[in-house]
Amino acid sequence: MSAIDPVVAPPAGPSAAELVLSVLATAGSLTLTTEGHRVGLAGLHTVTTPGRLRLDVPAGSHLHSEVAHAPGGDLAATVEFTDVAPVAVPDRVRAKVVLGGWLSPAGPGSAALCFESALINLEHDGRSTDVDPDELGGAEPDPLAAIEADLLTHLADAHGDAVELLSQLVGRRLLYGVTRVDPLRLDQYGIVLRLQRTGGTHDVRLPFPVRPRDPAHAMLQIQSLLASARKCPHTRR
Repeated sequence: MSAIDPVVAPPAGPSAAELVLSVLATAGSLTLTTEGHRVGLAGLHTVTTPGRLRLDVPAGSHLHSEVAHAPGGDLAATVEFTDVAPVAVPDRVRAKVVLGGWLSPAGPGSAALCFESALINLEHDGRSTDVDPDELGGAEPDPLAAIEADLLTHLADAHGDAVELLSQLVGRRLLYGVTRVDPLRLDQYGIVLRLQRTGGTHDVRLPFPVRPRDPAHAMLQIQSLLASARKCPHTRR
């Protein structure tokens, strides 16, 4: 008699490695800390490979001087990325990614610096998770990450009625006392709503029926969720 493979439920949301890559792929700025300085860099970094960054800092900056005087030309540093919700909600910081590693010259004749991470930490949903650098190599950023901000702000600004309707898919108990609902996150696994009450907030994920391949497919999945919501008995808060 042959063995039967166990049924494995699909993941409810992005893995830690996927979330880290999505944050890195969409971040426009970062905070770099060395022993001597802490500086914010906007629009000056490129993710070359998972966990590896190119920093196009101005030639002759204090960072170049620190790297030049570091033993072996490798300067210990940390890089921090902050993922902020595009929609104005309480507690807008959705995640933080901190990379610990080394700064070194990018190559002969180049003013750029290279950052190679050795330690990766993700803060998300009130938890701190260390991510193995090897895990990043087997993961991909979310296919909707690049357009998530546009989709969420459009949904919040132009389709508040649709957001309200989506909340009908949330359990009645969780809706008790809710005064406001906002879209917080959108990824291939579904949409996350932030429920606001007088005493605080609660986030709920509504999974997509089918994992979308691209933005157009994601809109179809949102329409599918809305169709399901229309069939729910509307509850009064």
